[in-house]
Amino acid sequence: MAPWTAASDKGRLQRVIRSAEKVIGCNLPSLQDLYTSRTLRRAGKIVADPFHPGHKLFDTLPSGRRLWSIRTKTSRHKNSFFPSATSLINKART
Repeated sequence: MAPWTAASDKGRLQRVIRSAEKVIGCNLPSLQDLYTSRTLRRAGKIVADPFHPGHKLFDTLPSGRRLWSIRTKTSRHKNSFFPSATSLINKART
């Protein structure tokens, strides 16, 4: 789930998902899985589009495997989209 979401809110939302699973009778993806897949999809579109303003933020290291981590000074910036997407992409590539 998004890093800025409170733990109590995550629990409440996950409880809603579990009750919906019982009502419809099939499994649903967790909040963390939804966040990860949608963040990776959005970041992939930005990486593929060289005209996107954030395209330069997804720059690869000289090895070409991982991305440069974005330096942040505040937790507010660290929890924003680009730094969290970069860390998710790097985790997915290893």
